[in-house]
Amino acid sequence: MSWTDERVEQLKKLWIEGLSASQIAARMGGITRNAVIGKVHRLGLSGRSRPSRPARTIARTPRQRPAAPSHPSRFKTAGATALKHQVDIEARPLPQVEAEPEPAPIRAVELPSGQHMSILTLTERTCKWPIGDPGDEGFHFCGHRSEASMPYCKSHARMAYQPAQDRRRRKKIGSGA
Repeated sequence: MSWTDERVEQLKKLWIEGLSASQIAARMGGITRNAVIGKVHRLGLSGRSRPSRPARTIARTPRQRPAAPSHPSRFKTAGATALKHQVDIEARPLPQVEAEPEPAPIRAVELPSGQHMSILTLTERTCKWPIGDPGDEGFHFCGHRSEASMPYCKSHARMAYQPAQDRRRRKKIGSGA
């Protein structure tokens, strides 16, 4: 389809009237919406006298908005810090934190060879800490009595659940910062 002078004039007229590219393509026939958009851009047509969407005929009743709270929010509400409490930071020296003593290394609990727990013998009340490589023949689970509502015994729970502050502190000390 070629753009004749008459079709270009018709396009300009319909565009200024506020019709959408789809509506113009349907009225002119034989062209697509994308062809209309491309020609409009090449001609440099910009503003419209009316919006491209027809006005709604449904009468709306005004909705009442709830009253805004009289006190400002104490919490920041943007981004990943939505619930982070805002604190005014003053220039003051940081308190010296004593380094906590390193916990004693946890030694592997040796069970008699007949008491090693396999995946089939674990229960809700046994420690599910894996010992060894799952591909090895001697692979088993700890099997000691687990803490209430936890999958591990006391010693393995200490290894599995380290508070975030302690992990950050150890990482900072390890990196020499």
